[in-house]
Amino acid sequence: MRPRLGDLQSLLYRLITATNGVEDGLVTERKLPPDGICALVRGNAHLSAVERVEIYANMYFYRLLDAIREDFPATFGVLGDANFHNLITAYLIEYPPSDPSIGEASRHLGEFARNSPSLKKWPFVADLIRLERAMVEVFLAPDAQPLGVEEMRAIPTAQWCSLRIAAHPALQVLDCEWRVEEIVRAIAHEQPFSAPARDARTILVWRRSYSVSFRALDDLEQSALRMVGRGYPFGAVCEATAAERGDSATPAAMSRMLMRWLSDGVLVRMQS
Repeated sequence: MRPRLGDLQSLLYRLITATNGVEDGLVTERKLPPDGICALVRGNAHLSAVERVEIYANMYFYRLLDAIREDFPATFGVLGDANFHNLITAYLIEYPPSDPSIGEASRHLGEFARNSPSLKKWPFVADLIRLERAMVEVFLAPDAQPLGVEEMRAIPTAQWCSLRIAAHPALQVLDCEWRVEEIVRAIAHEQPFSAPARDARTILVWRRSYSVSFRALDDLEQSALRMVGRGYPFGAVCEATAAERGDSATPAAMSRMLMRWLSDGVLVRMQS
């Protein structure tokens, strides 16, 4: 009896994605016809049925490898071809893709790298991967109309204190232990790089139009931006920041910071 199309598709998927290869995958199959895979996949004088399925299994892995390498050029640049290949092989064994989008295949790569003994030579790589993954997520994040300089100037100054603002959805704030943004920048500009210094920092990653940018935040901007993320009105952000710093330079610093946020497009105005 001919197998149902859905059953055949499920079988091929299991064999193509089998961790240890097609032949080992066949060992675990309990509902194959008497002639095994040969009854379902036709071999010829050049390739057996198993070899033909292995072609698709290899294509599956290398497509994932190429897609992930494209999203992590700095990590690839640091590790090199062989080490990157081994990292992704081990990662996909532990975290096989479960989402239709190939962009989701690397979602847990940073977590995996942080606990991978093979990366002890590069203790900063987990942070590097997290930064590059954040750049991917920010690029794919929903769009929204940013609050701009002219729109802000059109709002009466008396209303600024009660103005409710939020972070743009295409924005992430990332805490890192290493200065990994320097490597990303160097590789993007095809410049030489070295191992980064261990220096705890918070990195802002955001998208403006179709361009993703990133930069380290100082303590003032980090604190203020986190309050924005928690839904504080603009006036409350200014008051809390002034109370925290307790110096006369805070209003001018907040003004400069606001203008930078507006220029970068990292804020949206919340409707009352």
